[in-house]
Amino acid sequence: IVGIEKQIDDGGWGGGEFHRLCRKDYILENFGTKKIRLSSANTYSYQKLDVSLKYYVENILKPQTLEMLGNETFYWFGDNNYTEWEEVFKVYKPPPYELPNLEGVYSFGLAGAGTGVPFHCHGPGFGEVVYGRKRWFLYPPEKTPSFHPNRTTLQWYIEDYPKLHPDDRPLDCTINQGEIIYFPDRWWHGTLNIDTKNPLNEKIYTRKRRMYNLSVGVKLTTLF
Repeated sequence: IVGIEKQIDDGGWGGGEFHRLCRKDYILENFGTKKIRLSSANTYSYQKLDVSLKYYVENILKPQTLEMLGNETFYWFGDNNYTEWEEVFKVYKPPPYELPNLEGVYSFGLAGAGTGVPFHCHGPGFGEVVYGRKRWFLYPPEKTPSFHPNRTTLQWYIEDYPKLHPDDRPLDCTINQGEIIYFPDRWWHGTLNIDTKNPLNEKIYTRKRRMYNLSVGVKLTTLF
């Protein structure tokens, strides 16, 4: 597992222009009427919901609560319409790293504090935080984590994580704005978006324009 830091004065790997285009006010003004596809926050994202970006931000994009189950929680990450979002995607500069015979497929989205993707696994990839902070929990392929597929990452973190034996705890790290993480093939990983406060009330300083979490994922897939 490799975390790579990039100075945020130029907007991270995506660059300053990409960082500007991803500001909440700009996205709402220019893309608010566009349809986006939301995924439920259970392990395999069984349910999908199509809404406008404006509706998502104003009515769904809220801090996660402990009472909400995974199938009741919807977030935007991936399932992007690359034609409608071409203005943003075309200026993104991916991390300058490659794996043999693999190419990147981008996932772009934003979510509220306390939301996140439950444990799952797939091919290798990179994850970058554009705004906010994201905590990652990772297990190697041979060590399947213990979790309920319809419980959110927040519920697992608050209720199950403290009870784990030290030998059973995952590798974990927090990716800040302008940083990326690489995860190898078939590694289990779950994420938890962090905003002004994390679920355990650790105070985090953030400027007002960083009061939401926006990330880019680069999932590497085989060329042949």
